[in-house]
Amino acid sequence: MRFDGKAALVTGGSRGIGREIALGFAQRGAKVALHYNTNQEAAQTTLSLLAGGGHMTARANIADAAQVGDMVDRVVQGLGRIDILVNNAGVYEELLLTEASYEEWGEYFARTLAVNLVGAANASFCVAKHMIEAGGGRIVNISSRGAFRGEPTAPAYGASKAGLNSLGQSLAKLLAPYHIFVGTVAPGFVETDMAAERLAMPDGDEIRMQSPLGRVAKPEEVAYLALFLASDGAEFTTGAIVDINGASYLRS
Repeated sequence: MRFDGKAALVTGGSRGIGREIALGFAQRGAKVALHYNTNQEAAQTTLSLLAGGGHMTARANIADAAQVGDMVDRVVQGLGRIDILVNNAGVYEELLLTEASYEEWGEYFARTLAVNLVGAANASFCVAKHMIEAGGGRIVNISSRGAFRGEPTAPAYGASKAGLNSLGQSLAKLLAPYHIFVGTVAPGFVETDMAAERLAMPDGDEIRMQSPLGRVAKPEEVAYLALFLASDGAEFTTGAIVDINGASYLRS
């Protein structure tokens, strides 16, 4: 896979899966815009690791529609175009319905969906407008196996990722005539900062053994799949939701 002459915007690109995706694009010739919200230091560190030149960082609160629109405009100005959008930014928070107040429940859902679903929808809207004018592009969403198996301790997360799956399929149908192709990656547990605390808990080994491989995914494995969906030649996968969970959860 090569992305020479392409420009990619990766949301949540400073750490974890997003960092590996950004590194992969840069290694294969793309110019990359790293989105981040609060951790400028991590974004600058990742920027320094990118192969080639012409890369940039772009700060925005992905839950703020105005900031998302402004970020996309800045990236288009800085890179000249956006050929690929990866909606990777996300939050994970646990809350039990049985222990929460109604107010806590509402605030929890609003926080999670604002980033994981509405933020991705807004980024897709803004970037797709540019892609239509440019004659095409790729959108890759990072979802989760939790969209299929349920997340009883993190129901807003599971619901937001299920919504992201549906959004990707809807946009795949709508945007295909404009040569914009949309794919979704659905990982299980991945060795990232977001999952580190959970994997370090007493049930960490049990989580690893959910896969017959006896481990969780590495960020670079998820990144490789995202790069494939964004590559030339993968157009007929548009609308697909591709599992990458080491056979820890199989769906029909």
